[in-house]
Amino acid sequence: MSKTRIKLTIFMAVAIVFSSCSQMDKNSKYEPITPDIELTADEIAAGILTPEVLWKFGRLGGAQVSPDGESVVFTITRYSMEANRGVTNIYTVPVKGGEPVELTTNATNDFSPRWTADGKRIGFLSSRDGSTQLWEMSPDGSNTRQVTFIEGGINSFSYASSDDRILYTKNVQIEKTTKDVHPDMPKANVRLIDHLMYRHWNFWRDGSYSHIFVAPYCLGKMGEGKDIMEGEPWDAPLSPYFDDSEICWSPCGKYIAYTCKKQLGKEFAIGTDADIYLYSVEDGTTKNLTEGMVGFDKYPVFSPDGSKIAWQSMETPGYESDKHRLFTMDIQTGEKTYVTKDFDQNADNIRWGACGSKLFFVSGVKATQQIYKADLKTGEITPITAGRHNFTSFSMARGILVAQKTTMSMAPELFTINLGNQEEAQITHINKNIYDNIKMGEVKQRWVKTTDGKDMLVWVVLPPNFDETKKYPALLYCQGGPQSTIDQFWSYRWNLQIMAANGYVVVAPNRRGVPSFGQEWNAQISGDYSGQNIKDYLSAIDDVKKEPWVDEERLGAVGASYGGYSVFYLAGVHQKRFKAFIAHNGMFNLESFYAGTEETFFPNHDFGGPYWDKDNKVAQRTYANSPHKLVQNWDTPIMIIVGENDFRIPYPEGLQAFNAAQLRNIPSRLLVFPDETHFVSTPQNSVIWQREFFGWLDKWLK
Repeated sequence: MSKTRIKLTIFMAVAIVFSSCSQMDKNSKYEPITPDIELTADEIAAGILTPEVLWKFGRLGGAQVSPDGESVVFTITRYSMEANRGVTNIYTVPVKGGEPVELTTNATNDFSPRWTADGKRIGFLSSRDGSTQLWEMSPDGSNTRQVTFIEGGINSFSYASSDDRILYTKNVQIEKTTKDVHPDMPKANVRLIDHLMYRHWNFWRDGSYSHIFVAPYCLGKMGEGKDIMEGEPWDAPLSPYFDDSEICWSPCGKYIAYTCKKQLGKEFAIGTDADIYLYSVEDGTTKNLTEGMVGFDKYPVFSPDGSKIAWQSMETPGYESDKHRLFTMDIQTGEKTYVTKDFDQNADNIRWGACGSKLFFVSGVKATQQIYKADLKTGEITPITAGRHNFTSFSMARGILVAQKTTMSMAPELFTINLGNQEEAQITHINKNIYDNIKMGEVKQRWVKTTDGKDMLVWVVLPPNFDETKKYPALLYCQGGPQSTIDQFWSYRWNLQIMAANGYVVVAPNRRGVPSFGQEWNAQISGDYSGQNIKDYLSAIDDVKKEPWVDEERLGAVGASYGGYSVFYLAGVHQKRFKAFIAHNGMFNLESFYAGTEETFFPNHDFGGPYWDKDNKVAQRTYANSPHKLVQNWDTPIMIIVGENDFRIPYPEGLQAFNAAQLRNIPSRLLVFPDETHFVSTPQNSVIWQREFFGWLDKWLK
């Protein structure tokens, strides 16, 4: 289902999942591993992307520019197939380019690096002593020392710019556990539940919440932390992602702005009223800066002089994929300014310019992600970058932006962008050994006319060594979300290049209901799941299959989440276009999904309401067109994949679909991953996923 920030494109959604899964490793003693990096002779000879090669990619993360603007600290995560997990290490590289310096080794798992305000130390989180604690080192990796010794470990941290305080987050037990209620039954295993949101995405609530603590800090030593949310039964940062960019220090170090959704139970499940709160370190008071703004308000950022704050805001309550508006506020007067009022695009990853008169942000435009500049004096908004790529995040460095860039053919790398002439320069080459030996397929941009006369951007990815005189099977890729663009993303699971490498033409339409084509295009899908966007899918595949190099007798359709729903629905209406389907964690029975999911605000908005509201015409139309009511039309082999820890689209949805296919004698296969969530994120499970995925397609399409 859709997410509410830029990194919650598919690429960044997968990154978050890896991060959340790694939490399981942080609280146990780390055992060194040897990651897989070098390609084998056979892989080099084949020269195409395989599941095993995909897991040899180093994965960039956590980039931050030093206070003097000269260096960037970042992480690379690499994986061992044998160990079935990864290791994250910390590196630095000059902003002007040069050889990266590895600061930590595979003997530890180190992540979330942050410069101290004076630039003389790098703080980072490490599980090297058995729990996640804050450590520090010199910029060359020497003089490592442990800073925190907090029971249970911490989840994130941030230095005040005054360098005299640290904030950190940790879990605090607020509600009673079963053992608290029944102390005479210590071996019992039961959850006592009285309200909604008892589970979220991939975890069960246990009565603990993520809280922000503030502690004095001096020369690598930290004093006792104070819980600034003492006794409060809610999270900061917000669950389920616990993104520390939802918290920031003021430049003077006297205030903390943070995002929090101070709701419980049913109110939490059906609402999206997250607000920006301002906490005074000196007097301990907290003020709600966005009271009365009833949608998501997130990601606060202070201006350089601390007089203003900028943040991302959504207007509509209960709509998680509403326009990402850019707001500023004068903290003293409370005056708010809607900066992007006349800008029909989202604003993400907001940063202030050095003088405080400009804001920079990332925005999607026509299935790419570009960096924009907003002049607060003139109101003018202009693009800084252009091209067929995604810039997913960036930092400021004295007239230069240091940004993460990705394409469908390149995993994230660090680039610099000169604000004077917009020239780009690549400063990391993490996976050069792979690109030197593995050929990617050509990505073509295609505009297809829809049934209602609009132009739809469709990406077509051709197999490596494409021969236009041959005929290839083709896959219709159905995007999840539903409000998620098929932009220039790079994925370690739903990777369009690996589909092409297996000999398939990939057809990836930006159908109705995705951002970066204006709010009307994005919003149209809500309440119309079975309508125009389904026609858009068919328009895309019908257009591309006319090419002489596509075999229209060998077409398949694949997708996950909303894409899984799309596959289930297409299976009942495709009129024999397709010869094979694959649906991963898709909605099958919309009534059971409504009753089983946890973020109820999502179906309330996108379905139109609950299934029992018989007077709600939009909702009743949605449920009347549920995929499970079309099973009588199924006539095509289908593979269904589920994760038992998926609480967004609970796995019984997939079981129902498989059972229905079996009872109708439709060739079908079910993959159940007991330890996986809405995503498959561990190395060996992921390789099996890929093998089964292409084994099924090859069986029916080749």
